[in-house]
Amino acid sequence: MEKINAIGRRKAAVARVYLTEGTGNITVNKRPLDVYFPSSILRYVVKQPLETLDCAEKYDILVHLDGGGYKGQAEALRLAIARALVKINPEDKPALRAEGFMTRDARTVERKKPGQPKARKRFQFSKR
Repeated sequence: MEKINAIGRRKAAVARVYLTEGTGNITVNKRPLDVYFPSSILRYVVKQPLETLDCAEKYDILVHLDGGGYKGQAEALRLAIARALVKINPEDKPALRAEGFMTRDARTVERKKPGQPKARKRFQFSKR
C-alpha cells in the first residue's frame, strides 16, 4: 500500500494526513499524539474513526496540522483520518457517515462588521 493522503478542515484548522500500513503510530507535527494532544478527550476524538472500524493498530499516520485551536485541530484531524480510511476502503463510508465523521462542519467565526464593536454586538444606543 502506498501513502494515502487526505485533508480535513474545521474552523481555522487544517489537517493534512498521510496513511501508511504500520503499527498504529500517530505523529502530529513531528511529535507523538500524546505529546501534541495532552488531553485524553482530544486523543479520543482523533482516534474515533479508527476505533469505529477496529483498525487502530493497522496504520501509521503522519499529520501536518496548521491553524486554529486545539479542539478545532483535533476535529479537523478526525475528518482527515475518516476521509483517508474511505479512500482505502469505500465500503467503510456508511459506517463512518452514521457516526458523523464524514461531515465537514462548516461553522466558522463570523467576521467583524464596520461600525460595530464585534460581529453582532452593537454600540450602546440612546434616543436622548
